[in-house]
Formats: sequence, C-alpha cells, structure tokens
Amino acid sequence: GFHSVLKLAADESNQQQQEDGPGLGLGPYVHWVYALSKDFALSGLRVGMAYSENPAIRAPMQKLNDLCQISSQTQEWVSSVMIKEVEGSKVWPEVFREENHKRLRSRCAALLTCLEECNIPYLAPTAGLFCWVNLSAFLPLKGTDKERERALYLELVQEFGLLFTPGDSMRNEEPGFFRIVFTAASDEEFELGLRRLRAFAAAKQSLL
Repeated sequence: GFHSVLKLAADESNQQQQEDGPGLGLGPYVHWVYALSKDFALSGLRVGMAYSENPAIRAPMQKLNDLCQISSQTQEWVSSVMIKEVEGSKVWPEVFREENHKRLRSRCAALLTCLEECNIPYLAPTAGLFCWVNLSAFLPLKGTDKERERALYLELVQEFGLLFTPGDSMRNEEPGFFRIVFTAASDEEFELGLRRLRAFAAAKQSLL
C-alpha cells in the first residue's frame, strides 16, 4: 500500500509537545508544505499550509507577510466543500479525486503511447501532472549546452507550437530534457498537441 513520506519520517520517539499539541515526530530537519492548488485545482483560493517542528524555522515564517491568514469567508467555503456529501455517503473530495485520477491516467496513457510511437525516451510517471522526456537526440550540434537546449526550445515553440519546460530552468544537469505537462489543456487541445508532437518527431528523425 501507499505510505507517505510523512509516515516514513515520523518517529514516535521523536515526538515533542508543540504549542498546539503533540507533534508528528518529524524532528527538526523534515518540513512539509501543502496547498489545494494541485490536488483540487483550487489555486485561485490561495489556501495552503506549512508544518515544521523546528522553532528556528517557524519563528521567521510567522513573521512573513506572504504567509497571511486566510479570510474567514474562504475558510468557511473550503470547509463546507471538503465535508459536502455527494453520491450517497461519499464526500466531495473522494468523488473529485476518483474522477480526477481516472482522467489523469487516461491523459498520461495517451501521452506515453505517443512517446512510444515517436521513439522518444521518457521517465514513466507514477503520479503527478507531467512527464519528463529526453529530447537530447534532437539538440543542434553547435553552441554551449544552454544555447543548444534554448534553440531546441524555441524550435518547439515557434515551428511546432509546442510549449515544453526546458530542463535547464529546473536545474537539470544534462541538456535536452523537457517537462511535458499533459493536464493544462482541453481534450481538443491535448489531441492537437499529440499531433504536433508526432509531426515534430517525424521531422527531426528524418534528419538523423
């Protein structure tokens, strides 16, 4: 079964009494942040949380203006949605996540099928909203690593209408790796993106 990182990191012998009750036993070096943005597509509400058992971390965070209190109206709305019963005894988060996971699996499977057809290496995702692909075979020969990846990025955008996140922007050590987000599009846009990806791969592979 699934075991979260928090569960693996928690140590009963390390539990300490926090200001508002007993801690999780994570110790001073494990911290976590969470928001509703990704799991529930509610980024506009700006609702999130941070947890640390390290006083040296909590003290400055409590003084940051960015980490302001969520409005009462937003708290009330989020609370009502999270406990709302739908489809019998199920609450809304359960129903939403089941449907969301089904759609994610479908989109991911379609993208991986396309990558297989195009002979593009990738790191198979087990969760999340994107896939890590290796387009290094299509890098231009001239220039520094950054220049070559930048050139390929611009070619994808300008000539094929594909917007992928270059690995350099995420501190990847090797050039030519890109992140493909397969969720931020309608079904029609997603299918168009797959057609464009096939066209890109065919055009580049014809030159190899």
